[in-house]
Amino acid sequence: MASAFGSRTLSKDDVNYRMHFRMINEQQVEDITIDFFYKPHTISLLTCTVLSLMYFAFTRDDGNPDSNLWVGLILVISFFLVISVLAFPNGPFTRPHPAIWRIVFGLSVLYFLFLVFIIFLNWEQVKSLMFWLDPNLRYAKREADIMEYAVNCHVITWERILSHFDIFAFSHFWGWGMKALLIRSYGLCWTISITWELTELFFMHLLPNFAECWWDQVILDILLCNGGGIWLGMTACRFLEMRTYHWASIKDIHSTTGKIKRAALQFTPASWTYVRWLDPKSSLQRVTGVYLFMIIWQLTELNTFFLKHIFVFPACHALSWCRILFIGIITAPTVRQYYVYLTDTQCKRVGTQCWVFGAIAFLEALACIKFGQDLFSKTQVLYVVLWLLCLAFITFLCLYGMVWFAENYGPRQKSFSECEDSIYTEPGDAVSGCRGEFEADSTTSSSTRKRRDSGNIRSINGLEK
Repeated sequence: MASAFGSRTLSKDDVNYRMHFRMINEQQVEDITIDFFYKPHTISLLTCTVLSLMYFAFTRDDGNPDSNLWVGLILVISFFLVISVLAFPNGPFTRPHPAIWRIVFGLSVLYFLFLVFIIFLNWEQVKSLMFWLDPNLRYAKREADIMEYAVNCHVITWERILSHFDIFAFSHFWGWGMKALLIRSYGLCWTISITWELTELFFMHLLPNFAECWWDQVILDILLCNGGGIWLGMTACRFLEMRTYHWASIKDIHSTTGKIKRAALQFTPASWTYVRWLDPKSSLQRVTGVYLFMIIWQLTELNTFFLKHIFVFPACHALSWCRILFIGIITAPTVRQYYVYLTDTQCKRVGTQCWVFGAIAFLEALACIKFGQDLFSKTQVLYVVLWLLCLAFITFLCLYGMVWFAENYGPRQKSFSECEDSIYTEPGDAVSGCRGEFEADSTTSSSTRKRRDSGNIRSINGLEK
C-alpha cells in the first residue's frame, strides 16, 4: 500500500543531505537564554496585525489618492514582512536574532518580485513610477553629463589627491573591509579588486565615469582603498577566528555591567569559520564554482553603475545607497550558503537566499539591457570578449596560486571546520583544531549535547568537494 502512494523510506544519505541543507537554510538556535524572544507568539502577532490594519483602514483620511497609495504600499510591505517572520527560513545565521534574517530574506523576495514587475513595463511607465516615488528625479542628470573624468592626468598635486578623499572614498574603503569579512580570502579579494579595475577599463566606452587617471586607479583605488579595506577586514577575520567562543547564559550573569555586555555581544557572531575556498585536491566542479562566484560578483558591481546611469539618479540618491546597503546585507548569508554548497559534499542544494540573490543579479542586468538598448547598442563586442578572457585568465592564476600556497604553506593539522552559527561540532570533537570553534553554553544539558553529537557531527574526511 505504501508503494501505491509513491512513498518510500528515506535512506541514511537522504537524511544527511536534508540535515546539511537545513544547517545553512534553517539554522536553529541551540541554547536559548531568554525564552520569551524565541517563542512563536503567533496568536499575539495575528491580533496585533488585525488591530493595526483596522486602525489604519478606518481612522485615516483617505481623501488624498497619492497618500492612499503610499500607505497601502507601506502596509503591504510591512505585513509581507510579518509573514516572512512566520514562514520564511532563518538562513545560516542566528545573530542577533533569526527573525532579523527572515525579514532580510523577505525584503529580497519583495525586491525580486519588484524587478519582475519592472521588466514588463515600458520606458514611460518606469519613468512615471520613478517620478511618483520622487518628483525631484524629473530634474536629475547623469553624472557623466555634468562631470569630466580622467582630465589632466599629468597634473598631480597634493590638493588634487586630497580632494579625492571624500565620503565616497571612505565608503569605498569601508565596503572592501566588509567584502573581506564576507569572503575571508586574500587571494579572492585581491583578484576581485584587480579584475574590477580591468572591468572599468573594458566598459569605459559605455560608462564615461569609469575613466580614471592611472594614479587614481592604481594608487588610490587598488592600493589604498581596496588594499586598506582588505587588510582591515582580514585583520578582523583573524581576530575573530582566534577568539574562544564561550557563551554564558545571561541568567547566570549577576552583575549589571556583565548583562549589558552580554546583550551587546548578541550583535556579534556566535562563532567563526576557518574558510578555505580551494585546496590541492579541489575538484573541477569546485574550481568552476569559484569562477562563477567571481562572475556574479562582477555582475552585481556592474549593475550598480548601469542602473544609476540608465534610470538617471545620482549616486547620493536614496535609490542608490539603499540598494547598495541592501545588497550588502543579503550578500552575507548568500556567500555563506554558496561557500557551504561549494565545499561540503553533503550539501546538494544552494540555500534559498543564495538562489534569490542570483535571480536578483540577473534580473537587474536584464532590466538594464531592456531599458538601456541605446546604450548597449554602442557595445564593442571585442571588449566584452577580451574582458571575459582576462577575467578567466586572472581567476585561473588566482586559483592556481591559492592551491599552490595551500599545498606548500597551508595548515597541516587542520583542514576545515564549519563553526559559523552552527551545530556541526562540539568541543573535543574531531575538528577541535578550529581556532574559532564554538563552545556551548555552560547551561547546555548533557542530553542536549548527546542529541547534538549523535545527529550533527560529521567527519572531516568526507567534507571537501
